[in-house]
Amino acid sequence: MVTNEQRRRQLAREKFERQQQRREAQRRKARNRNALIAAGLAVLIAAGGTAVAAGALGGDDKKDDKASEATPSELPTPSKGPDPCAKPAAGSPAKKTWKSEPSMTVDTSASYTMDLKTTCGSIDLKLDAAKAPHTVNSLNFLAGQGYFDHTKCHRLTGEAAGIYVLQCGDPQGTGAGGPGYTLAEENLKSDLLQEPKDEQLKQAKMKIYPAGTIAMAKTQQPHSTGSQFFLVYKDSPLQPDYTPVGTIGTEGRKTLDKIAGAGIQGGAPDGPPNATVVVDKATVTKS
Repeated sequence: MVTNEQRRRQLAREKFERQQQRREAQRRKARNRNALIAAGLAVLIAAGGTAVAAGALGGDDKKDDKASEATPSELPTPSKGPDPCAKPAAGSPAKKTWKSEPSMTVDTSASYTMDLKTTCGSIDLKLDAAKAPHTVNSLNFLAGQGYFDHTKCHRLTGEAAGIYVLQCGDPQGTGAGGPGYTLAEENLKSDLLQEPKDEQLKQAKMKIYPAGTIAMAKTQQPHSTGSQFFLVYKDSPLQPDYTPVGTIGTEGRKTLDKIAGAGIQGGAPDGPPNATVVVDKATVTKS
């Protein structure tokens, strides 16, 4: 005869097995969706691109059965946390544009750094003029014109999107702005880019833009690099179509982590960051 205790244990095992089966199915679904969303968002990391991602990537192993089975309308709405950043400096973004790419003035044998003084802290960048000369030349020119000053970093992506970037460089703050000219993409076979371990990502011919990379945003068309750039705060799978222009320093990584930690408005997978990220001043220095 089965005792109450034996029956209780049997039910507990069956419930555990159901949970494990459900979670394994969720993990498979998450991996598949991750690859698809990353592929879709890759072409939307661009000037004028607006990313749309449906839902989260999977369940949380720490949740119970009831939480795992909840519908989107039943799930709690993430609350907006405190803004970790200071108030922006007085001033407004520039509106000037140019008809053509600036003349080449950078020294490809020299070292260049870009310093973004933001409301959330300093973001220090090392630019590779040897491998991305036209891109570095453009950033140097635009920074010298005050083009990036008082501009918002308008877009943050996170876990649910499958990529982890902060996008900046648009005076309009909408993702649609640019300097009036475009550049050809450079350095697309950079040693910075890594092979993904995931077979689906390999089949999709993606590369990993590792944490600490700065790369240029673009549209789906070639020769469409403008002023917008994205800062990678965690390894992100993308099509290798975006110019890797340099790396982010230690202080910059800390600032990015703080911004990412504050989350995205409305708890969305992609959109304006909760943190008020404004570039008060951008400077490029040759050494």
